[in-house]
Amino acid sequence: MSEVQLKQERSILARIFLSPAEPRLRAGWRLLIQTLLLVVLGIAASIVPILLGLPLETLNSELVGTLILFIAFTGSVYIARRWLDKRSFASLGLKLDKQTLLDILAGIGITFVQMGFIFAVMLGVGWLTIEGFAWEVDPTSVIITSVLTFFVVYIFVGWQEELLSRGYHLQTIASGINLFCGVVISSAVFGLLHIFNPGATWASTAGIFFAGIYLAYAYIRTKQLWLPIGLHIGWNFFQGVVFGFPVSGTDAYALTRISVHGPELWTGGAFGPEAGLIVLPSLIVGGFLIYLYTLKRAE
Repeated sequence: MSEVQLKQERSILARIFLSPAEPRLRAGWRLLIQTLLLVVLGIAASIVPILLGLPLETLNSELVGTLILFIAFTGSVYIARRWLDKRSFASLGLKLDKQTLLDILAGIGITFVQMGFIFAVMLGVGWLTIEGFAWEVDPTSVIITSVLTFFVVYIFVGWQEELLSRGYHLQTIASGINLFCGVVISSAVFGLLHIFNPGATWASTAGIFFAGIYLAYAYIRTKQLWLPIGLHIGWNFFQGVVFGFPVSGTDAYALTRISVHGPELWTGGAFGPEAGLIVLPSLIVGGFLIYLYTLKRAE
């Protein structure tokens, strides 16, 4: 029986809901259900601390919020991948081997160069002023605790946002349409997910869209999520903690205290470099470093 005949024999409901290639839901329905799972798990995880009677200051802490998001993102993607996609969780690009730690560390190292590039350019052209350093005003214990707290938070953020965007979104869309559409659509959604951040503008959404393309390139070069996760962790950490820029409109504990006074079109203003044109050459530098790092693996 030909493929055309098989398609003709499928009922209308089967054609609407089921994939023509294998016995599972179409990509769009899988994405919708995963999104609903994300919302439900997020609400459920938010209620638990209240039921446990935790004090208000604990509920509002950065770490508790991060843990709630971790449960929602990881749980929803795991359930969707195993029971809707009918694939293993590791097949998203989470294979654990000797390359895993190298990819994470390489990603963190690459973003140090990128953020250092942005900092050096803005300092060199007079768009920022260094006002001081954390160790000049804060005790060592405060510095260590604050830096470690934000580093842990950014590990979680890097994991969950890459698991969702370069993991489930990109790969599910690619399975339903093609890889090009997967990269573009998942990057557009990645940009829109930051639209409610403080100080978000069309420029910040566009900048994060291009950052999504850049992170997708790292996934495509390695077929694993570890390099994008490392890039995401390092990007946030060096941007906010080390060099003192806002991180997607939010403030971090900064080791370097700066004031930015250059043109917002280039610097990104209160949102941070992701909303400025300065991010584009930085992404090109990072893309070239990703290419060099993955050169042997891609051969």
